[in-house]
Amino acid sequence: MTAAGPGVREPSVPFRAGEDGYTSFRIPAVVRTTENTLLAFCEGREDGPADHGTIRVVCRRSQDGGRTWGPLHVAAENGDGLAGNPAPVVLADGRVLLVHVRNAAYATEAAIRRGEVPAEDGRRVWVTHSDDDGRTWTAPTEITAGVKRPDWLWYATGPGHALRLTTGRVVVPANHSVPDGPGGPDGGPDGGHCLISDDGGTTWSLGYADDGGANESTAAQLPDGTLYVNARTMSPSATVRADARSTDGGTTLTAPFAPCPDLTGPVCQGSLLQLRDPDVLLFSGPADPAARARMTVRASTDGGTSWSPVRTLDDRPAAYSDLVRVDDRTVGLLYETGDDGPYDTITFERLTVWRT
Repeated sequence: MTAAGPGVREPSVPFRAGEDGYTSFRIPAVVRTTENTLLAFCEGREDGPADHGTIRVVCRRSQDGGRTWGPLHVAAENGDGLAGNPAPVVLADGRVLLVHVRNAAYATEAAIRRGEVPAEDGRRVWVTHSDDDGRTWTAPTEITAGVKRPDWLWYATGPGHALRLTTGRVVVPANHSVPDGPGGPDGGPDGGHCLISDDGGTTWSLGYADDGGANESTAAQLPDGTLYVNARTMSPSATVRADARSTDGGTTLTAPFAPCPDLTGPVCQGSLLQLRDPDVLLFSGPADPAARARMTVRASTDGGTSWSPVRTLDDRPAAYSDLVRVDDRTVGLLYETGDDGPYDTITFERLTVWRT
């Protein structure tokens, strides 16, 4: 078996609650640029830990594989409103796209799901980019009209890194809610969908859309070209994750999202990373079924059909995460964790890639 395995732990802490003028940091995402710089993104929450208020997408850069991090800077902001759910992706020419969502500061998720927030203050989708290795970011462009259906209320990109497929297509996993029916908190059912760009982020369209209960989603391209998508679910079920596949680059799904019983844990976001050498699919997420705790990396050698745990970092509280390939021998994990609760820090850990 090939997996991300044990080795000397090398944690660093790019984001710590209460520092740099932010009460809380949430929702991590990380990518490696063409210059081998790691860019760690998250939401910097000014007013407190809540999912609404004044929130910015903030970023730190690491040029030594995540051992140390440069100063914090803002990659996307929305005045005193929210800019969040970072979904970054690196293009072949080195440009870094940052797809994210925005809404008014007062607009809570529950109110948006109930249809109580005007469209102009609700969830809207934007993209910015950097051509200098993540140092500075362009003025953002709104792409809502091309990627959000009029009846969708809640909307979230990722969270976590997006994908550039071998064809060059950019795919951003995302989720939404619709007005009617049972499901998600204070509103209709959740669904999974993706955003697609075939011209490096200049224009965008919707790919697959499935209203079967998928929520925050992550994706990876398997060695045979299949797009594998894994999502948390919000339905009252013992199975907290579901998965689906696409053989046309995310335009459609071969079948609706279906339960993924091997990935046990709490209802929480997770991250996927397909390694090419070795050929293994990784998943990160908390593994304690009763709480957001026990951050664990699991591996699949059959394209997500079955999963086995390969590394539990520790038993502390832990929540959202994102995986990145650091170099030929190392995988990085950016994840929420802490001694007193899962949102004390966003920590980066280097994991050795090994073979048995």
